[in-house]
Amino acid sequence: MHATSHKKTASRLLGYIAPHKAEFGGGVACFFIAATFEPAIPALLKQLLDQGFSGSSQFPVWLLPVIVIGLFVIRGLLSFAGTYLFGSSTSKAVFSLRNDLLRAVVGADASLYNSLSPGVAASRVINDPNSTMASLSGAVITVLRDGTTLIAMLGYLFYLNWKLTLITFAIAPALAYVVRKVQKRVLRLGGQAYESQIRLIGIVDDIIRAWRVVRTFDAGEFEQKRFRQEAQHYRRMTLKSIAAGATMTPLTQTVASFGVALILTLALIEANQGQATVGDFIAFITAMLMTISPMKHLTDVTQPIIGGLIGAKACFDLMDTPPEPDHGTRTLPDQPAGDLKFAQVTVRYPGSEQSALASLNLHIRPGQTIALVGPSGSGKTTVINTLLGFVAPTEGQVSFDGMDLQDIRKTSLRRQFAVVSQDIVLFDGSVADNVAYVLPKDPARIEQCLRAANLWGFVERMPEGVETLIGSNGSRLSGGQRQRLAIARALYKDARIWVFDEATSALDSESERAVQQSIEQLQGEKTLILIAHRLSTVRNADCIYVLGDGRVLEAGSHDTLIASNGLYANMVKAQAIT
Repeated sequence: MHATSHKKTASRLLGYIAPHKAEFGGGVACFFIAATFEPAIPALLKQLLDQGFSGSSQFPVWLLPVIVIGLFVIRGLLSFAGTYLFGSSTSKAVFSLRNDLLRAVVGADASLYNSLSPGVAASRVINDPNSTMASLSGAVITVLRDGTTLIAMLGYLFYLNWKLTLITFAIAPALAYVVRKVQKRVLRLGGQAYESQIRLIGIVDDIIRAWRVVRTFDAGEFEQKRFRQEAQHYRRMTLKSIAAGATMTPLTQTVASFGVALILTLALIEANQGQATVGDFIAFITAMLMTISPMKHLTDVTQPIIGGLIGAKACFDLMDTPPEPDHGTRTLPDQPAGDLKFAQVTVRYPGSEQSALASLNLHIRPGQTIALVGPSGSGKTTVINTLLGFVAPTEGQVSFDGMDLQDIRKTSLRRQFAVVSQDIVLFDGSVADNVAYVLPKDPARIEQCLRAANLWGFVERMPEGVETLIGSNGSRLSGGQRQRLAIARALYKDARIWVFDEATSALDSESERAVQQSIEQLQGEKTLILIAHRLSTVRNADCIYVLGDGRVLEAGSHDTLIASNGLYANMVKAQAIT
């Protein structure tokens, strides 16, 4: 990450703070006011030494502890108020940043989901904004608290002896050189550590998602080794980053010690020559020593600032992911006919030389039930992805009731489809939550859909009925129950066009018959698109399309295709769809 990138990242972060500038400014003001009390301590010592110990002072002794305690109490209250106001503004900024990150993920182009694992995405959205703001806010608080203290003490030092104070600035170039060198190394190592951390999250995400595969292959030790190697690399990068950051303080203190030694020597010479009183000398040395602690803290902020900016850049990189393109301007009516037509449609995925669909012609009439069959890679899934607007045709046109799909808003288009896929996705909530999902809950309708999916009997026996929690992605359900719940959700949506992509693949024969009856009841009322290998699912379709290499090789009813003794008939004979 270069300096220019640093500035851009910091500028964007400030954009999230700007709406809360009143709280942020209040916190800054508290730190500045607190800093004005710092010179009071050496000033008080000067008065005590010059007057209090001479016996001629009229200063009341009982007032001393009151002033000292009062100074520390006021400074503590102001520091607390500054930290609280600052924390309040940054927590609101984290909230806004997380929301923008999730909005970017939800609306991102489909390519993002092919390159970003769920675990890494969750870390980016949840952990990174918080850790970024925590690191940066802590560093900024340190800068404000110790920076204002340092400024106040330097002002007092100039007031006491401007000549000696100027000498302290003689070491500034050397300090700046040391800080810049260390910063570059910390930045490089911090970036490597962050990348390693993301890879580590990805490995754990793989293990959690694919735990059945890991155990089936007895790959526990293999995954442990893979994790250990990356964890060890992460540990080394983290340790190197810490070591690089830790050199900042001793190096800067060593450089500063030359200036301190010189100042002490000159101050003693002035005192011996009678140019300064004992009180002047003690006040100057005390004030100078009081600058060391804030200077040390300020040199320690480099690492958290760099770490925070690295995390912020990762957040903004995710936020800048190109959104899903949607050039549509037209909206479908509430009750469209549902006439779908592919006209010479070719689809070619980026980086692929072979077309997923090649000059495909396909006509699905309203209320028609069609089936797509064929080997893997024949184009069945691409047909569905094209209909849903996830893939744009490279050539040709797909139309919906005569309108080009590219002219229809994607939200309007997808509202007309209910999809049940072989890749079952459920949400961590209740049965009712998963059936209704984003739609208003209607208990009677939920029960109706669960009955149609042959799941109501099971739900009735659950402890809390439809309000029973099903766990992450339906972990408390069997494979067949998860599939039937996904079907119930599609039934509840009641869309014009239904897509069943291997929807009964995980069901037993009895459950499959129940779902098949539900599908048959919808025939003629809804447009149904079936992708299946089981003959019982597709044989009653109005038209069966046999796909191969992205083209329609055969089309017709089950009986017609069997009579033609072509590819479909051979597939049936070979029990490829049984």
